[in-house]
Amino acid sequence: MKIRPRRLQKGDTIGIIAPSSPPNLTQLKNSLSFLQELGLSYKMGKSVEKVYGYLAGTDEERLEDLHEMFADPTIAGIICAGGGFGSARYADKIDFQLMNECPKIFWGYSDITFLHTGMNVYSDIVTFHGPMLASDVGKDTFSDLSKKMFQQLFEPMELHYTEAISPLERLSGGVARGELTGGNLSLLVSGIGTKYEVDTKGKLLLIEDTGEEPYRIDGMLNQLRLAGKLDEATGFVIGDFKDAEPSKSKISLTLDEVLNHYLGALGKPAVKGFKIGHCEPHFAVPLGAEAQLDADHLTLSILPGVE
Repeated sequence: MKIRPRRLQKGDTIGIIAPSSPPNLTQLKNSLSFLQELGLSYKMGKSVEKVYGYLAGTDEERLEDLHEMFADPTIAGIICAGGGFGSARYADKIDFQLMNECPKIFWGYSDITFLHTGMNVYSDIVTFHGPMLASDVGKDTFSDLSKKMFQQLFEPMELHYTEAISPLERLSGGVARGELTGGNLSLLVSGIGTKYEVDTKGKLLLIEDTGEEPYRIDGMLNQLRLAGKLDEATGFVIGDFKDAEPSKSKISLTLDEVLNHYLGALGKPAVKGFKIGHCEPHFAVPLGAEAQLDADHLTLSILPGVE
């Protein structure tokens, strides 16, 4: 059982960091009113406004922000400004013991998947796969449901996903239970063969991605298959695959054909259509929390991520 971080309370201070690429600062500024609506104060990481090529500051600067926010007793939780690229560059220098000793809410997705995986394995804490401040919250398209998902940080609540939220489709039936793990498929695959590879044994595997054509998703799922990660999982929660259409000039398998080949054919519970990922609404979920996927009735239930 993973360590669940303490719930937020009105008046708490949130740490904002940019662990990967430079965030859109206009959208980040727009997002701050939402934190205020939640009754939260915020402290900005020192590297958030820095630009080092495609990175929000040097690896050392971004890592320092991550460590400082976890170590600071006045910070109740950490929300990432955005993703992009670069969180894996300093994974081998992260003080995971610090996070285990000072567990607190850590929220983000996309490139942040590499940090989620490391924290879930080495810090043994629940983290949150959810919309980020500059990437999502600060946009006009940020939906009411996405806003509502932040309430799980203030009160331990069981999450229930049904077709009332979005159409779901069964690839393979049955019921599977286990900790929810995973996130962005590209980042999960980039960890294979390293100390930070995803642990799927006895767990429900969540996958999502953006801008990847079917042949690329095929290759990534095949790598997970060859690494034994698909065989070890109890079932599959298939999130949003934005802009996954093949180029018009290419002869291609469809995304559905690829998913059915790798996941449907395993005979384990597998459901696609979840609005989890680079999408609106974005259904935020606690990674490391116990969950149940009922592929027969097309429901996903997840136990609370905070205490």
